[in-house]
Amino acid sequence: MPKISEKGQSMPSSPVRKLVPYAEAAAARGMHIYQLNIGQPDIKTPEQAINAVKNADMEVLSYSHSAGNQSYRDKLTTYYNKNNMNLKSEDIIVSTGGSEALLFAMGSICDYGDEVIIPEPFYANYNGFAMASGITVKPISTHIENNFSLPAISEFEKLITDKTKAILICNPGNPTGYLYTQEEMDQLSALVKKHDLFLVSDEVYREFAYDGRQHLSVMSMPGLEEHAIMIDSVSKRYSMCGARIGCLVSKNKEVIATAMKFAQARLSPPSFAQIAAEAALDTPQEYFDEVISEYIERRDILIDGLKKIEGVEVANPGGAFYCVAQLPVEDTDVFAQWLLEEFELDGETIMVAPAAGFYSTPGMGKNQIRIAYVLEKESLKKSIRILDQALKAYKG
Repeated sequence: MPKISEKGQSMPSSPVRKLVPYAEAAAARGMHIYQLNIGQPDIKTPEQAINAVKNADMEVLSYSHSAGNQSYRDKLTTYYNKNNMNLKSEDIIVSTGGSEALLFAMGSICDYGDEVIIPEPFYANYNGFAMASGITVKPISTHIENNFSLPAISEFEKLITDKTKAILICNPGNPTGYLYTQEEMDQLSALVKKHDLFLVSDEVYREFAYDGRQHLSVMSMPGLEEHAIMIDSVSKRYSMCGARIGCLVSKNKEVIATAMKFAQARLSPPSFAQIAAEAALDTPQEYFDEVISEYIERRDILIDGLKKIEGVEVANPGGAFYCVAQLPVEDTDVFAQWLLEEFELDGETIMVAPAAGFYSTPGMGKNQIRIAYVLEKESLKKSIRILDQALKAYKG
């Protein structure tokens, strides 16, 4: 039999999706599962986006420009410039989800064997994207005890070598929900300029900043024009995960020219989804006000409930719609599978994401889970009760 590549064998499984077979088996037994494992919002997609696809008048579903439809990039420019980014449409390449934008970025700035520093825990697929691109992830650990805030810049400097090409952050963070402060962003800005590195900022959750805090985009920071690369997506902002439309943004012309070669190699982003994404940009602010208010209520219910469970420690997220909780168990991979295979409360159970897959350092996060508070409030309350009872029953 022909052999599978070492790269393929080394690709990490998704900590979010690897438990799906156990969930499917539980559902087949009649179990109701509260899915806290995946960031799929239950918020309705804006009507503007749905109607734009329904009413699209075309005779040929043709290729778009490799950089994306000009009309969409123009409207994106207007949206971003409301946030003081001072962008032009030629600074934007539309991608098939934020995932492809990250792959374009890594391919454009790193050679095989180069290194990228990433605060961990981080979006699990960064590990997979780095593996696929031949890049070494140099993790720098953040900790639940101080809410996953940015480590001292001196700790970053210890990791910088002649192979280091970039620092990658997610702001607000997945899986922690951490929102970077102005001071932290200023420190990172000074660091990348000092060492002539790129600062790649995944800003997919930019609209979700809570408690009066403001999101600061890497693209609005002066002096970073040649260093900053922003990754964005419509998936979470407009509850359009299935559209698979994202973008790579940079004022560095060489980055954009290089990323365009990757964009041309995959021809173009999907046409119908661009139509939906362009229409979504007309969504009124009231939509976001309501969504943010809803997520704050859900967050508060979840965090307050988790804090009342004996032995559970949880960080308080300032953005996005995730939190990381530390449980009184040795291995949450085993616990999460047990929840689906052996535990139920009145015919119901929960599905969570073990957090070890959100780390790069071996052994980190083994007793932690990520919870996405994307379910309505009563479901969250029931989920908290199930987790409480499950921990009391668990013997692992």
